[in-house]
Amino acid sequence: MTGAALAQVALALAAAPLLPGIINRVKAVVAGRRGSPILQAWYDIGKLMGKSAVYSTTTTWLFRAGPVVGVSATALCVALLPWAGVPSLFAFDGDFILLAGLLALTRFMTISAALDTGSAFEGMGSSREAWFSSLGEPALLLGLVALARVHGSISLAGLLAGGGAAIGGGAQSAFGGAQSAFGGAVVVLVAAALFIVFLAENARIPVDDPTTHLELTMIHEVMVLDHGGIDLAYIQYAASLKLWVLGGVVTALLVPRTGAWYLDLPAAALGLGAVALITGVVESVIARLRLFRVPQLLVAALAMSAVGLALALVPGVPTPGVTP
Repeated sequence: MTGAALAQVALALAAAPLLPGIINRVKAVVAGRRGSPILQAWYDIGKLMGKSAVYSTTTTWLFRAGPVVGVSATALCVALLPWAGVPSLFAFDGDFILLAGLLALTRFMTISAALDTGSAFEGMGSSREAWFSSLGEPALLLGLVALARVHGSISLAGLLAGGGAAIGGGAQSAFGGAQSAFGGAVVVLVAAALFIVFLAENARIPVDDPTTHLELTMIHEVMVLDHGGIDLAYIQYAASLKLWVLGGVVTALLVPRTGAWYLDLPAAALGLGAVALITGVVESVIARLRLFRVPQLLVAALAMSAVGLALALVPGVPTPGVTP
C-alpha cells in the first residue's frame, strides 16, 4: 500500500499543473477560440525556473520566504490527502486539521510577503484575501467535521471514503453515537459547500478572475505582482497544487471506490479532470461577482456546511451489538 500512496503523491505532483490548462482550454472552446496548450502551465513554470528573482531594497526575508513556504506547505498537503482512495503517506487521526492549517499557512505567508513590499495595491489585495478566507475556512472545517461524524472517522482516509460510503447506516461515530441517518444528504451538502470554497480559495470566477490585469479588481494576482523568476514559478506551482488538493477533496467525496487502488487511482484522476472541466464551464457562463456580493456566496457555503453538520448529528439506527 505504500507504493500506491507514493504513486498517488507522484501523480499529483506531476499532473497538478494540468488542471489550470484544462480549465483554460475549456474556456477557450466555449468562447470559440483554440486556446493555449494544456501543458502551458508547465511551460511557464519551466521558463520561470530558469530566471533569477529580483528583490526590492524595501523587502525583508518575509518576501523571499513566502513562495518557498507556500510551495512546501501545499506539497505537504498533497502528501496528506488520500484523494485516490488509498491511505496517504502521513495518515493519522485529526490530519484534516493539519491540512486546513497548512492551507492557512500558505495564505498567511502570501499575505505577509505582499504586505512586506509596502505596496498599496498589494495591501488592498491582501485585505480582501484575509476577508474572504475568514468565511471560507469555517465552511471547510465545518464540512470536514460533518463528514467525520457521518463516516465515524477523524482521519482524512475515513472522511473521504467516497460518496457511497455515507449512504448506509449503523457505523459507530468517532464522536459517540450511531452514524447519521442523513449520510447521503450530508455528503451532497458538504460537497457543494466545498466546491464553492474550491473556487474561492483558488481565486476562480465568480470570486476572482485569475486573468485580469486591473489592480483595483484583483485579489490573489495583485498580491504576487512584485514576485518574478523562480519565486513566481514556486507561486504558480503552489497554486496548481492547491487546485489539485481542494479539487481532490471534492472528487474523493463523490467518486465511488472499488477498493482496488489501480482502479481507484485513474477514476479519481478522471474525477479531478471533470472538476476542472466543470470549473471551466462555470467560469465561461458566470460573470465575476461584485466585491460585496462575494461574502454572500461564502456565507451560503458556510450555511450548507452548518446544515450538513446539523444533519450529521441526527443519529441513525445503531448496529446490533454496538453500544452508542
